[in-house]
Order: sequence, then C-alpha cells, then structure tokens
Amino acid sequence: MTTWRAFVALLAACALAGAAAPDDARAQALSLQQARTLAHDSNPDLRLAALAHEAATAALTVAGAAPNPVLTVQSFNLNPHAGIGAGSLRSKTVDSAVRLDQMFERAGKRGLRIDNATGLAAASAFDVVDARRQLDQLVGQAYYDLLAASERLQIYRDSAVLFDHTVAAARLRSKAGDLAGADVARAQVDALRAHNDLLQATSAQRQARLALALLIGQPQLAEALMTADGWPLNPPADPADELAADPADSTLRARPDVRAAQARVQAAESARKMALAARSADITVGVQLEHFPASAANGQGSGNSVGIALQIPLMVRYAYQGEVRAADVALEAACERLRQARLQARGDIDGARERVRSSGAMLRSFDASSGVLTAARRSADAAEFAFQHGALGIMELLDARRSYRAVQLEALTARAAYASALAQLQAALSQGPTP
Repeated sequence: MTTWRAFVALLAACALAGAAAPDDARAQALSLQQARTLAHDSNPDLRLAALAHEAATAALTVAGAAPNPVLTVQSFNLNPHAGIGAGSLRSKTVDSAVRLDQMFERAGKRGLRIDNATGLAAASAFDVVDARRQLDQLVGQAYYDLLAASERLQIYRDSAVLFDHTVAAARLRSKAGDLAGADVARAQVDALRAHNDLLQATSAQRQARLALALLIGQPQLAEALMTADGWPLNPPADPADELAADPADSTLRARPDVRAAQARVQAAESARKMALAARSADITVGVQLEHFPASAANGQGSGNSVGIALQIPLMVRYAYQGEVRAADVALEAACERLRQARLQARGDIDGARERVRSSGAMLRSFDASSGVLTAARRSADAAEFAFQHGALGIMELLDARRSYRAVQLEALTARAAYASALAQLQAALSQGPTP
C-alpha cells in the first residue's frame, strides 16, 4: 500500500507541474482598464461613430454658408448678315453684358439650418459617448467571459489529472486483487469524459479570447490573450442598492443615449420651422452692365447701360405642403424615440440592478464559509482520504469528485454572472464625458 501511495503521489506531482506550465509563452495579460483603452483606440464600431460625428460637424459648416452670388457673362444680338463691324474688340457691334445675381433668404432660413445642424451634430457627439459606454459594457462582459473560460479550463484540467490518478491507482489495486476490473473500466470512462470536457473547455477559451480580441481591435492577440484582473469583490448584503437607487429623472436625462435623442428632437423642431419658413419666398436681386456700341453696319447700339432685376417665386401651385407634413411626422417620430430612449434607460438600470441582486445572492451562497462550495470541497477531501486508506469504494469516490466539480462550475457561473451584471449596471448608470 505504501508503494502504491508513493507512485500516485509521483504521478500527481508530475501532472500538476505540467498543469502549472503556461499555455503560451507569448501570453498577453491585460487588465480590464487596458482592454477598454485598446477598444477606445481600435474598435471599428467606435471609429465609425466618430466619423459620423465628423460628418455631422462638416454638415454644420455647410448649413451656416450663405448663398453665393452668381456671375453671368453673355453676348447676344449677333447678326451674321449685318456683321459685327470694324475696329477693336470693344468697338465691335456685339451686345455683351455682365450680370451679378444674389439671392437673399427670408424668414431666418440660415439660422434655422444652423440650429438643425447643431442639434444633429450634438446628437452625433452623444452617439459617440453612448457607443463608448456600450463598448465598455461589451468589453467588460467579454473580459469576464474569458476569465470564466480560463478558470473553467483549469477546473477541467485539474479534474482530468485527478481522474488519471484514479485510473492509475485503480489499476494498481486491481493488480493487487483489491479492486474489480469493472471498477477500473468505470474509472477509465470517467477519465475519458474528463478529457473530452477539457477539450471543449480549451475550445471555449479560444473563442472567448477571439471575442475579446475583436472587441479591442487586436485580433493578432487572440491566441495569447489572458486576463490580469480577478473577479470583482464579493457582493455585500445588498450590492445593487449601494450602486444605484431608483433612477431619478436627472439620472435618465444624463444618459448619453437619452441626450442624443433629446438633441434630435431639437433638430427636428428646427427642421419643422425650416419647412414652414420655406413658404416665405426668397428674393433674388440682379444687377447688369450692358455694352452695345453702334457702328456703320448697325445703328441700333445703345452704348453702355445698366439693368436691375428682381426675382420673386410665386407659390400659386405648390406651397411646400409635403415638406411641412414630413417635418411634422419627423418631429413626432423624434419625440417618440426620446420617450423610447428614456424607457430603455430605465429598463436597463432596473434590469441590471435586479441581475446584480440575484446573482450576488447566489454568489454569497457559494462564497460563505459554510456555503455550498466549502461543503462540497470538504466532502471531496473526505472521500479522497477515505479512498486512499481503503475505506471507500471507487464509485463513491467518482461520485464525490463529480459532485465537487459540478459545484465548482456552478460557483464559477455565479461569479461570472455577478461580474457581468455588475458591468451592465455600471454601464447603465454611466453618463460618460461631456462631448
């Protein structure tokens, strides 16, 4: 029996030494804050939101531009039969004119355009802040998913090592006549299942690495990405109430998505005023200088003359009724989207707070000194001790190990759920920087 125990101890030491070796010598350990910083710099969705804001800023410049004057240079009254006469170019019998037209906008159209573009630019700026808020939440969830996948992989790795030890020990006891061959076969089946679980956990960790690497815009790190931070601190008795009270109107109004919707309502109001202002016709004033010298061939010339023109559109057939109606509908839609954004913000906060409360309560049941995880570990340790001393059968040992592994996985799931819910709540309450 002593030789058998020494052999098992040697196998355990070798296996644990191999398990402690790093998965990848090139492992890139990132803290959660580092991951979020990389995402802010490299995430394509956030970059697209920033480009949309730049486009909206450019539109603001366009909206503030006054109408350009129009310069017209023309020649007319060219008679091929009478000719253009002799002399210099200026003396030719050619009726030429230089005309300058300038449109003057009425009803404050330019100011309304600026107000509309300002609202849209402000909305796009809040969109960038909201995109960063949502990205922080996604990165936090992906980060904790990778942390959970790594710890789950370690649990399955340790489990596979223990089952391998059990198979080795069962074979030794079978040779000594202390264990039936059927029990050895059962141990081998459980060891095979443990290794299959290990393969699936390895694949899950790779997928979690890839998901986080894509979010932070660093796909080249997918094969070596690791987490440097641990889990959030164990929740107090009522963690959600400490993080967020019932959201007040000021909290909801400060959310960037709500502020973006509010800015779009203001832009829609300006657009409606623009549609109404279009009924006030713009006036175009023109000034013309005309040069038409007389000659022997053409005595109709008038010399130099000045002309003035005034253009006023007559709205006798159409007075922008369609634009006005479309602007009314757009304003109603913007108000509805604002209401929807407020409801969504309140739902995000309330839902995240409830998830923090429920997952925190479950996590406390595992982490307490007399909780489920502690009890399962004591039971597994007792089963290991009894089996090593021949006081417990192999089937009871395997059941104890399976039970302990199941509790470990449940505790890990509860820890990951709490961390994810906490990230959701923090993102739901985040107001972001003022753009």
